Formats: sequence, structure tokens, C-alpha cells
Amino acid sequence: MTPPSTPQIAPVQDPAEGGVQGRVPVVDSRTLELLRALERKILWLSSWTIHNANHLRESRDGLKVGGHQASCASLVTLMTALYFEVLQPEDRVAVKPHASPVFHAIQYLLGNQEVDKLQRFRAFGGAQSYPSRTKDGDDVDISTGSVGLGVAMTSFASLVQDYVALKGLLPEGRRPGRMVALVGDAELDEGNVYEALLEGWKHDVRNVWWIIDYNRQSLDAVVTDRLFGQIDQLFHTMGWRVVTVKYGKRLQAAFARPGGAALRQWIDDCPNSLYSALVYKGGAAWREHLLRDLGEEPGLRALLDAHDDDGLQALMTNLGGNDMEAVLEAFREVEAETLAGDDRPTCFLAYTIKGYGLPFAGHKDNHAGLMNPEQMASFQAANAVPPGQEWDRFAGLDQPAERLQAFLDRTPFNAQGRRRYAAPQVEVPPLLEVKAERMSTQEGFGRILADLARQDSRLAERLVTTSPDVTVSTNLGGWVNRRGIFDRHPREDVFKSEKVVSAQRWGMSPEGQHLELGIAENNLFILLAALGLSHSLFGVRLLPIGTLYDPFIARGLDALNYACYQDARFILVATPSGVTLAPEGGAHQSVGTPLIGLSQDGLASFEPAYVDELAALLSWSFDYLQRDAAHPGRDALPGTDWLRDSSGGSVYLRLSTRSLAQPERTMTPALARDVVTGGYWVKPPAPGAELAIAYSGALAPEALAAWEQAVEDVPGAGLLAVTSADRLNAEWSAAEQARQQGQPEASSHVEELLRPLAADAALVTVLDGHPATLGWLGSVRGQKVQALGIEHFGQSGDIPDLYAAYRLDSDAILDACAAGLVARLR
Repeated sequence: MTPPSTPQIAPVQDPAEGGVQGRVPVVDSRTLELLRALERKILWLSSWTIHNANHLRESRDGLKVGGHQASCASLVTLMTALYFEVLQPEDRVAVKPHASPVFHAIQYLLGNQEVDKLQRFRAFGGAQSYPSRTKDGDDVDISTGSVGLGVAMTSFASLVQDYVALKGLLPEGRRPGRMVALVGDAELDEGNVYEALLEGWKHDVRNVWWIIDYNRQSLDAVVTDRLFGQIDQLFHTMGWRVVTVKYGKRLQAAFARPGGAALRQWIDDCPNSLYSALVYKGGAAWREHLLRDLGEEPGLRALLDAHDDDGLQALMTNLGGNDMEAVLEAFREVEAETLAGDDRPTCFLAYTIKGYGLPFAGHKDNHAGLMNPEQMASFQAANAVPPGQEWDRFAGLDQPAERLQAFLDRTPFNAQGRRRYAAPQVEVPPLLEVKAERMSTQEGFGRILADLARQDSRLAERLVTTSPDVTVSTNLGGWVNRRGIFDRHPREDVFKSEKVVSAQRWGMSPEGQHLELGIAENNLFILLAALGLSHSLFGVRLLPIGTLYDPFIARGLDALNYACYQDARFILVATPSGVTLAPEGGAHQSVGTPLIGLSQDGLASFEPAYVDELAALLSWSFDYLQRDAAHPGRDALPGTDWLRDSSGGSVYLRLSTRSLAQPERTMTPALARDVVTGGYWVKPPAPGAELAIAYSGALAPEALAAWEQAVEDVPGAGLLAVTSADRLNAEWSAAEQARQQGQPEASSHVEELLRPLAADAALVTVLDGHPATLGWLGSVRGQKVQALGIEHFGQSGDIPDLYAAYRLDSDAILDACAAGLVARLR
């Protein structure tokens, strides 16, 4: 791996002290020339890409394409400095969502993006509107789009990097990198950013850079004045280094002239809205305001007279975040401090102008603004780009193409090409066969994990668990007692040293394999995303398991979707679930979560009733997490690509605290396969059966009791266990589409399961969740369904009362059976 370049450092003499004041980086003039040329090209390419998509490319549907030219412009300098001079191959970057065209332009110059993709920006098959690990073909580290989540992801990625590095798991020769977020200042309105910031402080994260594009404009308004003071104070409180990059070199030079101190104070005091308005109005407006407010200040008139209106506009808009030399100095100074051993996280507060270099710079309405054809023609002329050479990589630049290409070829960040790693798969040994007369799936989960904790296996070594302050109540206590809590520093278990009896023996050290979080579900899912991408980001295979209370999936749903969108691999154990968590009341009882499992892409959802089912699912899940195109899995079934069985994904297990009598049976390979595929007959129906009851999860006893009574009147009735409505539905939907496209032989597991029933058989479905989860079963063969489930908020009570009130008990199931049989006769 190429070592990071060491910045040139020169000592600076402090005349007052007569000694060395500090070490200030020297920016090479030749490098500056090349970077400024590339900076101009990136501004051009990002703007032209958006213009082409909105004004030149054929519009077949009349929809606005968009693309945020102004939001791109404010970040061009910062991203040019990062990608072409500062970043190393091991660094990982989350790009501000609206700067996606800048990222794609940079990748194009580096040879990682095709011009055809730029021409199809925001079109099918083209560069994505927001950077995407899974949809973009260039080198996206971290997907962004839902604002704030990519920012938080860098903090948790740093924690995961610490986890694998402190355990000595990083491949030989690979060093930890920086986790960098390019942050829109409006993203700081997102609460999840502060949840992540606090959690990062708790875990003492290192090697994180958050570069805030402080352009003081959001989507619809100008940001509140003096916000920078609150940002600065907040990051200092959290132990971050704060570096403010406010003024460019021109302004710094002006401040040193007579009248300069007053000019600086005027800018410091200028309200954001006025500053933005003057940026838009230009040099004459600056001159008018400055003369009116500072005209009597000695030296000020001479300072202003030294600039024509264009020059004054250039001076007054010379903010640090848009000045290449100022940006590089800030980055390199922090690099030098890091090399000296100070690797604490850093917040760069970079002052920029939204739309910098574009005709609508500073205008409060410029967020979604687009240059019209006339403005683009002027912009093209200003950039000296000949007509017909708009996509040329070096057209219009004042540097020879050969020199620019040579500079790009030796860019450290791109030295190794694409930087996605691969990691060997972890063998999955047989899991514990939990034997008990009665047990809940949550307890079974805890026992299986506790047994793995006792093993000296590679699977146990690569398991990492995490939970938002519900570790004990989700039955992870046994695992944590044996494997410990991860911390960068060993911490004493005071209760143990003080000989206070406790069931939890939680030592904290770098050897621990559990990451304890505060009560913030967004943090859980973003951490699972980072853990679940460790094989790609750091070359280390981890098998993450996150636990939380089932209803609180909804609190972190955006972050869960974000994790799946990145194709992160993890197991989500959500327990307890439903009104079965009876005394806890409606606030802790889930209703719609099975529908989340049914609809969430990239997440295979299961709700087992029995512990042997759970063991089969966990064994399969550990393998499923590791699958990709090159490693399709040990039991990937032919013809099931639509289930992602060849390429894998994440898994959601909806478990229960209700203790059930466990079936006396052997989990045969055939039964395990049916459990994984989504369902099996507990009581197979007779050919032509008129009735079947289908259930999921904790309602197995009620379904069985109802079946035992119903079968006396309806001989041959069947009892169907649905372990995954998600996978049954996905396979059936795929088979339907295949038949629509001329493959009449296509079939699915659920169709085969229901085939023995009479064409007009009555179906009764029941689960402790929304009835729509199973209600679709009637559509498979056109049978009428009586769907039972939860449609309203729960309340406190015991199981008999709640099951009766919400019509989940055996009596309600029998009533539904009777209604279904009557409906057959109509």
C-alpha cells in the first residue's frame, strides 16, 4: 500500500517570542496550478452534466430532472483538494448528497467513470442522483441521499475500523484510514447527526473528518446567523478538534492592509442574508455598502479603489472553503498533527458560497436553480470550452493535457484503482440443538448465542453483537458475559472488583465482541451498516447481530433502509413482538413490523414459532450474509435468484418472549429447507381439503387448538406454519412475473403448498401483527381468506384477555373458519 504523503512543513518564526511559533504547511505552487485547473474543470463538468440532463437530453415524461448546480459549486474546491491531493486509498468518504455530480466528475477524471454515465445522469443506467454503492459503477465508498445518515456512517465506520484494527484483524500491510464526511450545513438540522456525535464521544472514535460546507443556505432559506458559534462549541464539547477555514488568501492579504481590520470586522458582523444578497448583486453593491458603513475608516477607500467591481466581487467572495491554498493548508496542518500522534476527530468548518462561480451565486432561491441556456453559453465561453468538446477531460484548461494526466496518474487516492476489498467466507459449523419442553424463541436465541460464545470457532470469533441499551432484555447477556464488551481501552468491572454479586460480568476491553449503544435506534442501524460492510471497506469479514425491541424498528426505519440500500450484511433480531408482550402495553407492542419485513428490499424476514426453526434459520443466515456472485452459498437453490439466495442479503428475525411447548421432532434437511423457504405443513391437508389454517410465530398454540376442533367437523383440514411471509410472497410474485413473460412452467413454494386444497377452500390466516401480512395468501389460487391480526394499538393486559379482545384466540380462529366455510357456499 502506498504510504501517505508527508506534507512539507516549515517552521514559522514568532517575532514576539523570538522562537518557533508553530509548524505551517507549505503548499507547492506547481501543485496549486494543477489543482486550480482541475477545480475549474470539475465545476464545468458537474454543471454541464446537470445542464445536459435538464436542457439537452430528450425528456420523454416531462418531469424536471434537477441536479443542484449551486450545491455542487460550493464543494468543488474542497473535493478537488481531497481527492487529488489529500486522500489515501484506505480513506473512506461520504459525499454530501447534492454534490453527487462533483463526485462523478472527479471519478471521470480519474478514469473510474464513463462519459456515457455522465450523459445519462439521473437517467436509467446512468450516474445516480445521489452517490450509491450499489447503483453507481464508480468508486462510491458510502451511499448518501437521506441527509445526515452518511455523515453518521463515517463515525460508526471509524468505530468498526478500530474494532478490527485493535483485534489485529486488518490484512497485513493495510493501515487504518480516515473516515471523511462532506457535510452540508443544513444536514446539521438532522437529529441523527447528534445522536451519532454523542455515541462517537462515548466510544472515543478516532480518525474522523467532518468537513462542513458552511454556505449558510438550506433548501428554502438562509441559515440562522451565528450558527457557527454553536457548531464550534458543540464539537469542542465532544472532544473534537475544530478547524475554521473562513477566509481565503486574498482576503487575508487585504486584512493586513490599512483599513483591513475594519473590513474583517464588517464581514464578521455581516448577517448571512445580507452577505448572500451582496454576493448575488456583485461588486458595485459591495462598494456601496462598504463605503456607506466604513467610508470614514482610514485606508478603507484606498483598499476599495485598488479593485474594480469585478475585482471587488472576487475579493469579497474569497472565503476559505473556496480557496484552494487555504483549504490545503488546513488539511495539511491537521495531517501533520495526526502524524505527531493527535488522531482525535476533526471538524472543518469551511466557509463557502452556494453557487460559487455560477451566475446565481448567493441567491437564496438557488438550491434547485439551473442555469438557463443563455447563462450556460456565457459560462461555457468563460471556461473556454469549445462547442463539441463539452465532455473533453481537459478542454479549456491552461495546463498541458500531458501534465494534467501525469498528475492524475500519481494521485495517491487512485493509486490502487477501485478500493473495495474482498474477505474470505467464514465456515458455519452446526449450531446448538436446543432441547426443552417449553421455551420462547427469544430464550432459544440467547442459548444459541451463549453456546457459540463457548466455542473456539472462527464463526464465534467473527460474530459481533450490538444493542441500544436492551442487551439483557433481548437475551444477549450470556453471550456478553463470555465475550465481553468492546472498548478501545480496558475498563475495570467495578461491581466485580468490589465483590458485588451481579448476573452480568461485563468486562470492557479491545478484546470484547459486543458494542453497547445508548437508546438510539438510528445509531443501531447505522452501526449495523458499518459492521455489515467491513468486508468491503476494510477487508475483514464480520457477522453482525443487532437486537432491539420489535416496535422500535420504526424509530430507525430510515437508517435500516439506508443500511439495506448499501447492501450491508447483518442479522436483526427484533424481540419481543406484538401484543404478546402483554403487560408492557401499546407503546411496546408492535403491529406493522411484519409488513416492514415483507416490503424491505435486501432484508429476508422470518417469524419462527419454535426454537428448532430458529436454529435452522440462524445457521442459514450466517451463510446468507456472506453470499455474493462469486460465492453463491452452500445451499442456494437453483432458480431462486429472485430470493437473493445466490447473492445473499441481511436477515430480520421477529421473535417472541412467549414460552411455547416445543415439538418432538427431528429437523431434517427437507424440513429445514421448507422453514427457510417460508412455510411447511404442520398438519398436511387431505387432497381436496376444504379448509386450512395458516399462522406465523407465537400464535402457534391457538392455531393448533383451533385446528384440532375444526378437523372434527372438516376432515382433512390442514395447518400451515408460515415462517416467512416475505419469502413466500417474493417467490410467488416472481413466478407470476415469469408466467407473464412466457414461462408457463414457473411455480413457487407457496403454490405447491396450497395445491392440495380444493380450488374454493377456505383459508384462515392469523398472526400477532397486521393481517395483511398473510391476507394475500388467498390471491395465490383465488381462495377466500379470513385474515386475523392486529390493526389497532395494543394495551396492557395478559395474553388471554388481549388475544380475546383482538380476536387472536382459538375461538376467534374457529369463528373465522366457520365464516370461511359459509362463504364457500355462496
